[in-house]
Amino acid sequence: MRTYGTQAAGVRTPIIYEGDNLPEIVVDSVLAYCAENNLQVCERDVIGVTEAVVARAQGNYASTDHIAADVRAKFPSGAVGVVFPITSRNRFSVLLRGIAAGADKLYIQLSYPMDEVGNHIISEEALFAAGVDPFTDAFTEQEFRAIFNDLKHEFTAIDYLELYREIGNGAEIILANNPCEILKFTKNVIAADIHTREQTKRRLLAGGAEVVHTLDGFLNQPVEGSGYNDKYGVLGSNKASDNKVKLFPHSCDEFVADVQALMFEKTGVMVEVLVYGDGAFKDPVGKIWELADPVVSPAFTIGLSGLPNELKLKYLADNELADKRGDEAKEAIISRIRTKQLNLMGKDETEGTTPRHLTDLIGSLCDLVSGSGDKGTPVVFIKGYFDNFASE
Repeated sequence: MRTYGTQAAGVRTPIIYEGDNLPEIVVDSVLAYCAENNLQVCERDVIGVTEAVVARAQGNYASTDHIAADVRAKFPSGAVGVVFPITSRNRFSVLLRGIAAGADKLYIQLSYPMDEVGNHIISEEALFAAGVDPFTDAFTEQEFRAIFNDLKHEFTAIDYLELYREIGNGAEIILANNPCEILKFTKNVIAADIHTREQTKRRLLAGGAEVVHTLDGFLNQPVEGSGYNDKYGVLGSNKASDNKVKLFPHSCDEFVADVQALMFEKTGVMVEVLVYGDGAFKDPVGKIWELADPVVSPAFTIGLSGLPNELKLKYLADNELADKRGDEAKEAIISRIRTKQLNLMGKDETEGTTPRHLTDLIGSLCDLVSGSGDKGTPVVFIKGYFDNFASE
């Protein structure tokens, strides 16, 4: 009996620079890894490439001046409100600097006790002790500080109210979970949340807002020669310097197709390819939900579409195969897998298999393997992801 299943490995590459032939670098790096480890590339092996190096190879960057120009074009005059930005130096501080440079006056409304992805301003326990109701209560910064005197983030020791006020050129800070609270200060609003942005926009417009834009509407085309993302705008961007962001890569469908075609040209094997960003998982200690990108995977080859269709082996072993042992049990399970229906959704024997999209599962695996620091493995090579207990 085969003793191994899915294997995922981080693959080191050269440092990627603008203009590099990234498909060639990716394929050559995977083949070098396979040669070093005496592995063969097989059908439906998966190659994941982090969005960061795709964007770097494209030179997909923008400055705060580019962001400011787009803000001025969308809000020609008056005060601008920014609703529900996440509290992150990497993800939002440079965007805020550009927004502030393009607005006459800025109001920033933060959700509390945490932002959209779980970064806490204050703990739930502190809210409860103070008798604050986050569903109804709204505060100015001064009012909030009068109740809670320590607003430094648990992990970073950053006071985000102070930081965002300063970056926003003296912006007024509001804390409330009803987005329409911002309309008491201005009718021109940027809905800065990520996954709930369309809902926030609808609520603002229904509440009387005059102009509302979401972050995917900024730099969704080049501004004065800037980078861009036609689908996600500045969503998924990261700090490159104090005055520049690396945007989420564009044209990723072409990139994954090029990697797949080049690998087939060199090996005769059809692999699957995806570009991945943040994984979709939550830190059980810090309570941070990692997905600050708009999607886990902005592009993938067709074989990665859909959901898993898996049986729960534990369920089978505990129920219909409970009276079998040894080889008899093994053969029964193999037979059950090979004869399973093409769509098992809702069946008892799938309970607990968590049928998330394949790209969310595989992209999360890639993100965990590659890490976000100094591992130097922006490519992940996965073997046997689509194998099961019945695979030879």
